Amino acid sequence: MASRGPFELTEREWTVGNVLAVCISEERGTQKKPVDVIQCVPGVGIPDDAHRGEWHRQVSLLANESADLMRAKGLEIGPGDFAENVLTEGIALVNLPVGTRLQVGSAVILKVTQIGKECHHGCAIYQAAGECVMPTQGIFCTVIAEGSIRVGDSIEIAAPV
Repeated sequence: MASRGPFELTEREWTVGNVLAVCISEERGTQKKPVDVIQCVPGVGIPDDAHRGEWHRQVSLLANESADLMRAKGLEIGPGDFAENVLTEGIALVNLPVGTRLQVGSAVILKVTQIGKECHHGCAIYQAAGECVMPTQGIFCTVIAEGSIRVGDSIEIAAPV
């Protein structure tokens, strides 16, 4: 069987995925480093991350399928290199409308607040490739329900509350 490229999954496959990495950074504007677990707290986001606080971009997510588009350009990139907190696989994050709720692991509920962001043309990925997927394919969320996120956790669209 031939392997499938990015975004060649069926509609059902795009609704449930898993967490490949969780990452944090101490300063904004820097790449994030993988960690074993992140804690998510309503009104705060991730307490150990530079983007914590009472605002609409508490947690950032990026699909590995999006990162694969940059790898196809010859870039050697890993988890956190796009400054994402959560790297996923198998769920079409970029297709989710603002307001979508995501169940991550057994407890965490995230609410999508923004798709993409203004690009920092000075970021390392942009400098290396002349473009970056985070501004168009990354998503941002607030924390609705508290808990921890680990590698291997499931991520899926949550039933409406």
